[in-house]
Amino acid sequence: MPLLASSLSSVPFSSPPQHQIYISKSTNPYFNLTLEDWLFRHAPSDTPLLLIYRDEPCIVIGRHQNPWKEINFPALRDKHPVSFIRRRSGGGTVYHDLGNTNFSIHLPRTSFDRHITAEIVVRAVRSLGVEAHVNGRNDICHISGSAYRIINKRAYHHGTMLISTDLAELGDLLRPTNKDQMVTKGVASVPSPVCNLQRFNRSITHGSFTDAVVNEFCTSYGIDVNVPHCVVNGDEEALDSIEYVRKGIAELSTWDWAFGQTPEFSYTIDRSFPWGDATATIHSKHGIILSCALQVANSRLTAAELDQLASFSKSLENKRYDSEEIAGLVGQSDICSNFGAWISQVTAA
Repeated sequence: MPLLASSLSSVPFSSPPQHQIYISKSTNPYFNLTLEDWLFRHAPSDTPLLLIYRDEPCIVIGRHQNPWKEINFPALRDKHPVSFIRRRSGGGTVYHDLGNTNFSIHLPRTSFDRHITAEIVVRAVRSLGVEAHVNGRNDICHISGSAYRIINKRAYHHGTMLISTDLAELGDLLRPTNKDQMVTKGVASVPSPVCNLQRFNRSITHGSFTDAVVNEFCTSYGIDVNVPHCVVNGDEEALDSIEYVRKGIAELSTWDWAFGQTPEFSYTIDRSFPWGDATATIHSKHGIILSCALQVANSRLTAAELDQLASFSKSLENKRYDSEEIAGLVGQSDICSNFGAWISQVTAA
């Protein structure tokens, strides 16, 4: 049954949410992630709820991850200029585009079971002619990744479903070059080989996958599939009517959220200069540089020049781990300027 064509009614936001199935037509990732959070916190705590949406191309990292360790920022800047967003749930880094469909299943905490919610999506995929199965991390192998969030009386399982995603772009953006030199207390992504559903059945679309998930969700929780569901258009009028949504979108866009929530990490880098071989270890927490320890081997510097470098390294403390802020620091000499330009380059995002 084509649910998208016959069973959905477009309704404005209400507070609290009154429906059990929401289909977002917006492709704004900031809006969709905030919509998910609003539904999670304001829907009745004893009611199952499903949200399905797609996003324009973007990278979404987990709540406790380090973007500098997860993202290939040179590729993002120079080759694939897309947004990156820190979501409110844990888990690893994923790539979204219009070839990927996102699902979010919300349940009472007392009845939440990650394996059961994953099986709902597996059955939906199998109904489309693809023999999928769940692995030990409750990902649907190779085509989907999952994350979770639990608060008070509510929990959700959300995940991606690769249908016709640009896998080359995904690979470029999620292949950072600095993994070995960066030690972080945050959650690291677990690399997995991926493929699209259309590799197994070229007729699968966002619409057919959505219909299948809605059907399985309704069957699993005894919901009448013919009851009108909520289509969310994400227009400005709806946004303006809910302060929580408006503030949530604004928060996701800030440096303090995207970078300032980064767990503690250290990054050791080295480079040869005409004046010596430099090794710097930058220690950062919540996006702020706590220290920058510098060692120079094969030095051709005077004692005064070494003191200048040490002073410049000290000046990095309590500055943002941010290339523009570091680039604004003025060195006492060309040597300090060379060193500062290098640090600015490696902290770029």
